[in-house]
Amino acid sequence: MLDAQIKSQLKEHFKQITSPIELKIALDSSNKSNELNSLAQDLASLSEHISVLENYDMNARRPSLVVSSKKTSTQISFAGVPMGHEFTSLVLALLHSGGHPARLNSDELEVIKSIDRPLNFEVYVSLSCQTCPQVVQALNTLAANNANISTTMVDGALFQDEVAARNIMAVPSVYLNGELFSQGAVSLSDILKKLDGNSAQKEVEKLNGKAPFDVLVIGGGPAGASAAVYAARKGLNTGVVAERFGGQVADTMSIENFISVKETEGPKLVTQLEQHVKQYDVDIMTSNRVANIQRNEYLDIELDNGAKLTAKSVVISTGARWRSVNVPGEAEYKGRGVAYCPHCDGPLFKGKPVAVIGGGNSGIEAAIDLANITEHVTVLEFANDLKADQVLIEKARSLANITIHTNVQTTEIVGDEQKVTGLKYIERNTQQAQSIPVAGVFVQIGLVPNSEWLKNTEIKLNQFGEIEIDGKGSTNMPGVFAAGDVTTSPFKQIVIAMGSGATASLGAFDYLIRAQDAANQAA
Repeated sequence: MLDAQIKSQLKEHFKQITSPIELKIALDSSNKSNELNSLAQDLASLSEHISVLENYDMNARRPSLVVSSKKTSTQISFAGVPMGHEFTSLVLALLHSGGHPARLNSDELEVIKSIDRPLNFEVYVSLSCQTCPQVVQALNTLAANNANISTTMVDGALFQDEVAARNIMAVPSVYLNGELFSQGAVSLSDILKKLDGNSAQKEVEKLNGKAPFDVLVIGGGPAGASAAVYAARKGLNTGVVAERFGGQVADTMSIENFISVKETEGPKLVTQLEQHVKQYDVDIMTSNRVANIQRNEYLDIELDNGAKLTAKSVVISTGARWRSVNVPGEAEYKGRGVAYCPHCDGPLFKGKPVAVIGGGNSGIEAAIDLANITEHVTVLEFANDLKADQVLIEKARSLANITIHTNVQTTEIVGDEQKVTGLKYIERNTQQAQSIPVAGVFVQIGLVPNSEWLKNTEIKLNQFGEIEIDGKGSTNMPGVFAAGDVTTSPFKQIVIAMGSGATASLGAFDYLIRAQDAANQAA
């Protein structure tokens, strides 16, 4: 199951396991069960602390594997074969169950240990989803540190009966004690806030008590990470406040144009960015959204939870998100057939017809990917011609189960109140209305800047909602700089965002020096 190189690497990692682990496996006669059995046996061969118990529970999902600590009685389960993006989740579950501590701060560990009621989490994933592992790993961290908490990763593509019964049409979907708990990206901090009613207030008090930052970076994507590194290297008191580290890059499947790196994946790059930032004394405050910014004695930054931070300078790098098509049915069926990540949610539509709205690179790439999974893909493009690269267009047109319509306008996404069942559009040249039956609609029509929170501030935005900046990343508000996809930078690329983050951070450094010099002269 595992090749020699991976086994060698794991054997080295497993030296950190100090207490006994039992891998409890429930199997049937399927090929997936054979794979899971081989995986369990391979893992057990790499550490004297790991053993295998077969057919432990006649009522268990099959195939499934439970990572059980004999010392603490904690249990972390995987229904399916946790390979692909979830292999790291399995390895971390083994390490944390075997005595190697998870990376938790004292406040988080205190909240986890204080939970004294049974919590049973189930998280439905697809193995191609890049957002799912962070959710799985957050839940696994809870279970590894408190025997009252159990968690199970469920491969939605393998257990489609459960997916259909629960009407799951987007991953990750988390259930707690049988009830929907969350859908989409959610961090450990977010989970703890939902579980502990006092956690949110504690967080507000903690944020309110922070001293003014020299540079506060708003946003944790490539631009924000770059800005934070450059500020910290100047010896400045630097903070990063963001909903999550990595931003949109965390949802990017393949990156092949990042200079000096032939090929990588979004989550891997995000991990490297975060590790780089954490090499410096940077205060990272994730699971927080900024609501307002004002210029007073300092720059006052208000968060949507009511907390307030202050800073001498700010770099805004809140990035962009997928643009909505804004037709009836889109909002109503988001997560119930309307999706924005074909890599994440595509496997849930195996063997079913789907539509892709958008004929640019992202739309045609999505159609090609989905054609390998779904019954049929219909591409709808508003313009007369596809905007994707010619090589992608030729590939899409060569696939028998892709139909492309140009010069059409989507008018409605139709459903049965539970899930998407179809899509309506008009042919723009004839105004003839058409409808097609589909189980899923993937919206791929470009980006919109995450700048709505700035509309009632003095910071100037252009007609597209982008922050207007100069060559140093300066905005019209003194001390406020901006970088990346949220700005008027004409090209939305990772490498350009990183460069603009460095530029804005150096601009902030220059501003602080000049402001201090002016203050000294005035004195």
